Amino acid sequence: MNLTSDQQIFWQHGFIKLNGTIVTTWVMMLVMSVGAKLITRKLATEGSISRWQGTLEIIITGIENQIADVGLKQPTKYLSFLGTLFLFVATCSICIVIPGFSPPTGSLSTTAALALCVFIAVPLFGVREQGLGGYLKTYTKPTLFMLPFNIISELSRTLALAIRLFGNMMSGVMIVGILLTITPFIFPIVMTALGLLTGMVQAYIFSILATVYIAAATRVSKKKAAPSH
Repeated sequence: MNLTSDQQIFWQHGFIKLNGTIVTTWVMMLVMSVGAKLITRKLATEGSISRWQGTLEIIITGIENQIADVGLKQPTKYLSFLGTLFLFVATCSICIVIPGFSPPTGSLSTTAALALCVFIAVPLFGVREQGLGGYLKTYTKPTLFMLPFNIISELSRTLALAIRLFGNMMSGVMIVGILLTITPFIFPIVMTALGLLTGMVQAYIFSILATVYIAAATRVSKKKAAPSH
């Protein structure tokens, strides 16, 4: 039994490998891209709308509201990045109901890549909002003594993002796989539904944590107003 889809090798030439994680990741991206194209090809701005467009608008509005609730005043600026993170993890979670499918988020390489995207995006958004000097000053707050600790915190939370998502997704898939071999059919169905719910919660937590990190990096410190005479 393979612990992760990384161990499922389809093709190898030297140190270059095509494993199950790469294949399922590209399949997920293809499914999401084709799905987005099909849903958005006939968008209506007035009158009746399709059921798919209505569902899409509910999802987008919900994500925007969550971004705004965290503290980002212009959620549309961050919607493409944070929304993609949520939808990718959520789509992988939904697909665990397919027999024999191992979600790419059950591999540490995929979750590490997602966490690395957040690690890179946080300073990019921070510099865009505060400028390079303003963003770098956040590492010295509240005092210069905190500089190494703030840097360590930046690295450790990225590692925590990757391991948290990997652990929860992989454990859910493994439990369902074990139960399928030792229990009747109905019980694994219940566990699959529970795993689906857990996966959706993990997608929400991952995207919310990414939003919190970006909100902290883009928060412009307010200068004290000069006293009026």
